[in-house]
Amino acid sequence: MTKKLLLLFVLLPILIIAQNSIKGTFSPAKDYEWAILYKVTPTTSIYVQNTTVDDEGKFIFKLDSTITKGIYRIVYALPQEEYNFDLIYDGKEDIEFTFHRTDGVDYKVSRENQLFNSYMKSMDLVNQAINNYYVEDGKEEKAFKAIFKTLKETQANFEKASEGMLASNFIKANGPYIPVGYEDVKTYSKNIRANYFSSVDFNNNTLQSSNFLIERMLTYIFGMSVNPDDQEFLKSSIDDIAKKMTTSQPELKKTLFQIVWQQLVDFKFEESANYLTNSYLLDIAKTTNDDELKSTLLVYKNTSIGAKAPDFKWETGVKGKKETASLSAIETAENYAVVFWSSTCSHCLKELPELKKYISNLKEGKLKVIAVGLEEEPYRWNNEITYYPDFIHVYGEGKWDNPIGDAYGVVETPTYFILDKDKKVISKPYDFKALKSFLEGNTPKTGMGKLLDDKIKEEKKNN
Repeated sequence: MTKKLLLLFVLLPILIIAQNSIKGTFSPAKDYEWAILYKVTPTTSIYVQNTTVDDEGKFIFKLDSTITKGIYRIVYALPQEEYNFDLIYDGKEDIEFTFHRTDGVDYKVSRENQLFNSYMKSMDLVNQAINNYYVEDGKEEKAFKAIFKTLKETQANFEKASEGMLASNFIKANGPYIPVGYEDVKTYSKNIRANYFSSVDFNNNTLQSSNFLIERMLTYIFGMSVNPDDQEFLKSSIDDIAKKMTTSQPELKKTLFQIVWQQLVDFKFEESANYLTNSYLLDIAKTTNDDELKSTLLVYKNTSIGAKAPDFKWETGVKGKKETASLSAIETAENYAVVFWSSTCSHCLKELPELKKYISNLKEGKLKVIAVGLEEEPYRWNNEITYYPDFIHVYGEGKWDNPIGDAYGVVETPTYFILDKDKKVISKPYDFKALKSFLEGNTPKTGMGKLLDDKIKEEKKNN
C-alpha cells in the first residue's frame, strides 16, 4: 500500500507538468513588450499568467494540465479592456498564431480557431454579396435565391464541421436569418433585426464566457439604426434585449448591462443611460447588493443634463463672522459654473486665469463661478484663491474623498458643470474652451457625432 501511494505522489508532478502551449508572434515587434493571459468566465476574467515579448515579437504561454478548456483572452497593451482578443482552447491542442493590430489574428496551429476564423471570413464574403445585391437595386429573384442558398449551405457546412468543438457554440449562435422567399431591402433589414437573437442562448456558458453576447447586444443597440443618435430607438433596443435575456443569473445581467450603460455614457446618451438605470440596472444593483454600482448610477443620474444639481454648503467669512452658504440659496446670476479644481493641478492653473478673464468681459450677473478646490491641505489653496476674488470659493477637504466631489462624480480636475438660474445642469463642458463655446451658443456634439470627432482628434494627435 505504501509503495502504491509513493508511486502516485511521484507521478503527480509529471501529470501537472504535461502541457500544451500558446505561441504568438506580434508585429511590428517594437510595438509590444508583454502579454497577459486570462481565462474568461461569465462575469469576470481570471488571471492565468504573463510573459514578455522578445525582440522578434515572439512569446509563449506554457499550459499545464490545470489549465482547462474554455475561452481565453490575451491582453497586449493598456488599457486592457481595449487591447485584447479572445481565442478558443480545447484543453488538448497547441495554439500558434501571428497577430497584427490592423490585420488581426492568423492561426497557424489550432483546428478550433482556424475553423472559426474560416467560418467568420466565409460569412463575411456571403454578407458582402448580399449587400452588393441590394446596393445594385437587385430585384432578380433567381440571383436572390442563389445568394441565400449559399448562405444557408455555408452555415450548415460549418455547423457540421464543428460538431463536438467549442467553436460550435459560436457558429450555431451566429446562425443568420435566411428568407423563405424574395424580400426587398426594407423587409429584409426588418427581419434581420426581428430574428437577431433567435439563435442565441443567453444561458450558454461558453457564450457567456466570451465577448459574443455583449458584442451582439452592442451591435443591436448601436449598429442597426438609420439614425444612431435616436434616443427612443436606443431605449426600445434596451427593452428588446431585456426580453431576450432569459438568463436567471443576476450577476451576468449586471455585467452585460453595465457595459451597455458605460457605452451610452461614453457616447453622451444620458437619456438612454438613465433609462437603462431606472428600468433595469438599478434594480439589479440592489438585488446583487452592489452598493458601488448603485452609487455610480445615482451620481450620474443626479448630475445629468436637466437634473437639479446636488446641493452643498460651505462656510463664508462675511464681516468677520462665520456663516453658512449653500448652492441652492444663491440667487445672483443667470447661470452658474461649478468648477472642481485643485491648487496642485497644472491644467487648472492654466484654465482658471482664462475663465477669470472671460467672465470679466461678461455682463454683470450673467455668470457666477463657484470654485470647489479639492485639496489635501489648505495652505497652497489659500494663496491661489487670492487671484480670483470674483469667484465663490469652497474648500473641498480630503481631495478625492470629498463629499461634494463624490456627489458630482468628479474623477479629474478641472471638471465643469454649468447650471441655470434654478440650479439645473444645462451643460458639462470638457474644458474651458467647451465652456466658452456653450455659453456663446455653440452646442457641442454628442453621441456618434462626438465619437467621430474624438476619433479624428485622436488620429491627428497620434500622427
